[in-house]
Amino acid sequence: MRRRILRSILTVLTITTAVLGVPLIYTAWLWVEDITRNDLENRLERIATEIIAQEHADGIVLGELDTRLVRPLIPNDGKLTIIYPAPQDNASRLDIGVEQVDDPLVESLSMGTSGSLRLEVPKGPMHRMQIQAVGVVAFAVLASLGAAVSVAMIAARRVADPLRDVAARAARLAMGDFRPDPRRHGISELDRVSDVLDSATVEIAGRLQREHALVADVSHQLRSRLTAVRLRLDELSAHSDPAVVHEAEEAMAQVDRLTEAIDDLVRASRDEDAADRDPVPVMDELRGVVEEWSHPFTEAGRTLRLIGDESLRAPITGSRLREAAAVLVDNALMHGGGTCTVSVRTVRTVSEREPLVVVEIADEGDGVRDELAPHIFDRGFSAGGSTGVGLALARALIEADGGRLELQRRRPALFAMFLGSSASSRTPNGAQQVPEPR
Repeated sequence: MRRRILRSILTVLTITTAVLGVPLIYTAWLWVEDITRNDLENRLERIATEIIAQEHADGIVLGELDTRLVRPLIPNDGKLTIIYPAPQDNASRLDIGVEQVDDPLVESLSMGTSGSLRLEVPKGPMHRMQIQAVGVVAFAVLASLGAAVSVAMIAARRVADPLRDVAARAARLAMGDFRPDPRRHGISELDRVSDVLDSATVEIAGRLQREHALVADVSHQLRSRLTAVRLRLDELSAHSDPAVVHEAEEAMAQVDRLTEAIDDLVRASRDEDAADRDPVPVMDELRGVVEEWSHPFTEAGRTLRLIGDESLRAPITGSRLREAAAVLVDNALMHGGGTCTVSVRTVRTVSEREPLVVVEIADEGDGVRDELAPHIFDRGFSAGGSTGVGLALARALIEADGGRLELQRRRPALFAMFLGSSASSRTPNGAQQVPEPR
C-alpha cells in the first residue's frame, strides 16, 4: 500500500517538475541573455551621449574625437565601431578596443545624422552566466523535488501504516483475538473503522460465548439422552432371542460412536487452530467411516471401498474429517449409484508450495445436474427432498481445519476434500499436480 501511494505521488511530482522545471530553465537562459544585451544597450547610449557632446557645427571629426571618456564604457575584450557619414567617401569608420572578437554578441545604435555605433563582446562570459543560472534553477527544482519526496514519504506512511494496522487488527479478529485496541491514528475514516471493529469485537465475543454455552448445554442433554437409550438397549441385550441381542449390541455400538463423535466435536469447537495440531493418519480415520457405512451399501446392493496410501497424515481434527466423510458417503448412497470409492492421495496445486492431502469420494451414478452444481453447498438447498444441511455442514467442518471441500467432477460425481499440507505427510513419486479447484 505504501509503495503504491508513494509511487503515485512521485509520478505526479516528476511530471510536475518536468512541466515546470524545463520552462524555468529555458527562461533563466534567456533572462541572462536579456540582461547582457540590456547592459550593452545602456553602454551604447552613454557612448552616444559622449560622442554627440563633441560634435562641431560641421559635424563630427573622427580624427579629433577624444576617446578617453569612451574607452571605460567598452567591456574588456570588446570592440566599439563608430561609423560617421562623410561627403568624400560617404562614410568614415573608427574602431576602438580589440582588433577582432571571436563569436561576438553584437548590439547596434543609430545616432541619426551623427552616424551609428556598433558594440561587440564575446559570448563566452554570457554563456558561463547562463550555465550558472541554469544550475541555480536546476538545484532549486531538485531541492523542491526532494522536499516534496520527503513530504510524500511522510504522507504515504501516515496513510499506509494506519491501514496496515487496521488490516492486522481485522486479521487478529478473524483468528479469534478479541482484545480491544485503543490506538487511534488521527484519520477520521480509519478511526471510525477502528470504532466499528471495537463494537464488532464485543458483539462477536458475546455471541461466541453464548454459542459455546449452547453447545455445551446441547451436548450435555444429548449425552444424557444417549445414556438413557444405552441403558434401555443394555436391558434388551439380556433378551432370550439372539437376533434381538445382536440388534441391541449393534445399536449400542452406534450409540457409543455417536457419543464419542459428540465429545470430539465439542472439544474441536474449543480448539480452532489446526496448524498446532499433530498430524493424524487419514486412512485410520476414514476406515471406521467405511466400516460403519458398508452394511447400508451392501443392503442396497452396492459396494463401498477405501483405497489410498496408509502413510499419509494431515493436521486436522479427526472427528471433523469423519463427520464430513460420513456426509459425503451418505450423499453417495442416497443420490449416487454403483461402487462408491473413498481414495486418499496427495496433489500439488498452483497456490500451494507443499503437497496437499486430498480425500476423494466418487460413485458411478448420474452425477449432479448443471443447474444444481453452483448451489450444491448452499445451506438449505436440496433437490432430492433432504434438509439441504449435510453438504453445507461438511464444507464448514473441513474449512474449520483450514481445508476445502469442492465438487471436482459433476458426472459421475466426485467430491474432493483438500486437507492441507503437513511436514510429516509423505509425497508419493506419483503425486499429481492439479490446478486450483474452483
